[in-house]
Amino acid sequence: MKNSVSERSFLIESDDEDAAAVEDGKRGGHGGEESGDDDGSGSDSSSPCDSPRVVAARCGQPSSYTQQWPQSYRQSIDMYSSVHSPNLSFLGTPSLSRLSNSFLTNSFRGKPPEIISSLIKPLLPASTTPTSDDHQQQQQEDIRKSSHYLPPSRKASSLERIPEDHRPMVGEHEVGPYRQCSYFQGVMNGVNVLCGVGILSTPYAVKQGGWLGLVILAVLGALAWYTGILLRRCLDSKEGLETYPDIGHAAFGTAGRIIISIILYMELYACCIEYLILESDNLSNLFPNAHLTIGSLTLDSHVLFAILTALIVMPTTWLRDLSCLSFVSAGGVIASIVIVSCLFWVGLVDHVGTVKSEGTALNLPGIPIAIGLYGYCYSGHGVFPNIYSSLKKRNQFPAVLFTCIALSTVLFASAAIMGYIMFGESTESQFTLNLPPNLVASKIAVWTTVTNPITKYALTMTPLALSLEELLPPNQQTYPNIVMLRSALVVSSLIVALSVPFFGLVMSLVGSFLTMFVAYILPCACFLAILRSKVTWYQVALCVFIIVVGLCCASVGTYSSLSNIIQKYH
Repeated sequence: MKNSVSERSFLIESDDEDAAAVEDGKRGGHGGEESGDDDGSGSDSSSPCDSPRVVAARCGQPSSYTQQWPQSYRQSIDMYSSVHSPNLSFLGTPSLSRLSNSFLTNSFRGKPPEIISSLIKPLLPASTTPTSDDHQQQQQEDIRKSSHYLPPSRKASSLERIPEDHRPMVGEHEVGPYRQCSYFQGVMNGVNVLCGVGILSTPYAVKQGGWLGLVILAVLGALAWYTGILLRRCLDSKEGLETYPDIGHAAFGTAGRIIISIILYMELYACCIEYLILESDNLSNLFPNAHLTIGSLTLDSHVLFAILTALIVMPTTWLRDLSCLSFVSAGGVIASIVIVSCLFWVGLVDHVGTVKSEGTALNLPGIPIAIGLYGYCYSGHGVFPNIYSSLKKRNQFPAVLFTCIALSTVLFASAAIMGYIMFGESTESQFTLNLPPNLVASKIAVWTTVTNPITKYALTMTPLALSLEELLPPNQQTYPNIVMLRSALVVSSLIVALSVPFFGLVMSLVGSFLTMFVAYILPCACFLAILRSKVTWYQVALCVFIIVVGLCCASVGTYSSLSNIIQKYH
């Protein structure tokens, strides 16, 4: 990506604005009466940001929600959904970290001050024979500055050794471009999350459910917008609510927090499995004769490319700071547009694959599979609270959410319609598998599809890895143990991908079983539980309706997906 002014400000404000924000914070923290920034986060009581949770964060009051598992959720999801300047550093290797951070110092000029302080370290010590005092001071400085990147359980212990006036405010955010995103940036973040690999299976969903099944896509999009607004209402209802697990905690206690967290992490883990299946399918389609023979064992192209992909992405999961991958994976929006454009080019310009039949209007047996595939496309609710918290003007969130869902739905529908018109009943679970390999547009689409998941794998797996690292005893949170844990997660996802190598059916299963809960059922349930004394009768009726529809879709979709997967083995 070019380092133009507009791109550098994609999610990060300028140095002057950062300095002004810090200065305003200092004046406010010392009892000054100057107002804050001009986006309404100051002393104006009419500001939409002056909800209980925002007031608590601005006053520096610690939140009880941030002290419970998973403490790392916000930090890791912000990295997953936002763009940061590149920074390469490995887990627990301060020498490499200092080297890479010093080398890329100029890349952090747009970072917030607290991020800069934790990233920039000297390349070489001032003296080749440092004194013991200098060494001790450097160690203390490293401990203080590295607290942003330690797993939360270790972070808590390190915070105990930091003087009170040097501790970061718990109510404020430590990672990511908080309260700096404009309307456009928020929309881009939302589209980047929603337009993932699900877009590849939308023509297959039309094949399964028929043309009328596209109505399901539109309905699910509208309901996803409404449930996203419900999450915002939940966040603003109580002090200290910042993430989806926090909402679950406020609604149903510790059990609700744990259950919602597990569902969210299962969804991310399933996405990693889908990445490996996608890589295996597309690469084996490009190189069908590839194989590897080891003694009496022969690995065909599917297995070989799945293993190679796992070996490639495994070192990226060892990175301590994934901002470099986040910076690259932000091109997911562009990648989705490029892939859909290539599909249209192949069909309209190259005149490839256009079928003469009009297709099926409605295929009732395939509707459950189509529901899961369409539902998977809107699996972004775990990130929506973070996008809301990052906006400069939070009253713009409904419009931001509507715009990103509308744009994503247009891309989904465009790919679905064009793909099914071109390939009809021969449509594969990924339309890239139908594209003729000899065309330039096909090659661009396929290689874009293959490249994008490699940058996203580590970002998707890291939230789960950090949450598991929190559960390790403090004396076991060492660099080798963390590397082994993350490597085990990669290997386990590889085993599942090789065991269930059915991209469309796995996606339908995830969309039916997990996304229906995350995007539709749980937001309504949490909203009714938290705001039960303030909701109107029609809000109750609508939420109950969405919950019932979500449960029905989850039941029939999960059953149908599992049945089809089992039939594949018979």
